[in-house]
Amino acid sequence: MTDIRFYKKKGPFTLAELAAFGQCEVGRGDPTLLITDVAPLDGAETFCISHFSNAKYVDTLIHTKASACVLGAQMVEKAPSHLALLIAKFPYRSYALIANAFYPKEKKEGEIAPTAVIHPTAKLGKGVVIGPMAVIGARVELGDYVEVGPLSVIGEGVVVEENTVIGDHVSLSHALVGKYVHIKPGARVGQSGFGFFMDSGDMGGHVPVPQLGRVIIHDYVEIGANTTVDRGSGADTVIGLGTRIDNLVQVAHNVHFGKGCVMVAQSGIAGSTKFGDYVAAGGQAGFADHLKIGTGARIGAQCGIMRNVEPREVLAGSPAMPLKEHYRQVAVLKRLAEENRKKVN
Repeated sequence: MTDIRFYKKKGPFTLAELAAFGQCEVGRGDPTLLITDVAPLDGAETFCISHFSNAKYVDTLIHTKASACVLGAQMVEKAPSHLALLIAKFPYRSYALIANAFYPKEKKEGEIAPTAVIHPTAKLGKGVVIGPMAVIGARVELGDYVEVGPLSVIGEGVVVEENTVIGDHVSLSHALVGKYVHIKPGARVGQSGFGFFMDSGDMGGHVPVPQLGRVIIHDYVEIGANTTVDRGSGADTVIGLGTRIDNLVQVAHNVHFGKGCVMVAQSGIAGSTKFGDYVAAGGQAGFADHLKIGTGARIGAQCGIMRNVEPREVLAGSPAMPLKEHYRQVAVLKRLAEENRKKVN
């Protein structure tokens, strides 16, 4: 069960209300049944609702103590008779909407900590929250209901639009940030990128190239904890509408993300690589510089991308190759290793 020391819960809600929240429909059970909480199938108690979408875990579904479950129509026959059912096209999406109804994000009342340092030329909208020891620089503009966490630094001239949340210990400079953005603790956005003329040793040392661009973050973007997003070197670094960047990701100067991209933890993108819309990359994927990654491409975990990627192409391995080819190579290597083992023995 969720620990009430950390989370404030709403409800209970009827099954019918939860169907409305989850944009799904009641498939079985009393629509007036009261549900008190959300929980995973194997940890649920009576009067909880859970979700099920993977047939591998059917035993967990059969033995759950939950009173209700969100699942797809094709899974109904697998559900035990005691479960009330909500039928959804995308069960996990509906479950997420239901969980948000039980645990909505609470809007904080506008409050500025006495220890915050705010430049007199900064402009603050209504309901702004600024945490202890945060620093707001000259000519900063914070829209209505922006939240800035403790010890965060918002650099000179930065613009942050309404309802955006800047977490604790964030540094934000040379950036224009849209609405409903969430930048999580420890992120570094807008610092100079890794740009310099590399000296071979006989010309007096490496020469830094001034990084004169910005970071443009569109609406509904999420940037994970301890992620870095370098500002552009001349052109801007751009994070497209609704993009999700996980923790510990490196985004170099001049990188462009389209809409709805997903970058998983420890992935790294070298300078000036451009992504189409809805590209997804797994953990520790690496991208060389000046590449074009087509719309809808899928990049496996630990992929090494050193060429342009076609729209909707699916790649795996390092160096990256089409998914089926990667699996064939793995199978051949496994067979060769087994044959060699037999010879040695």
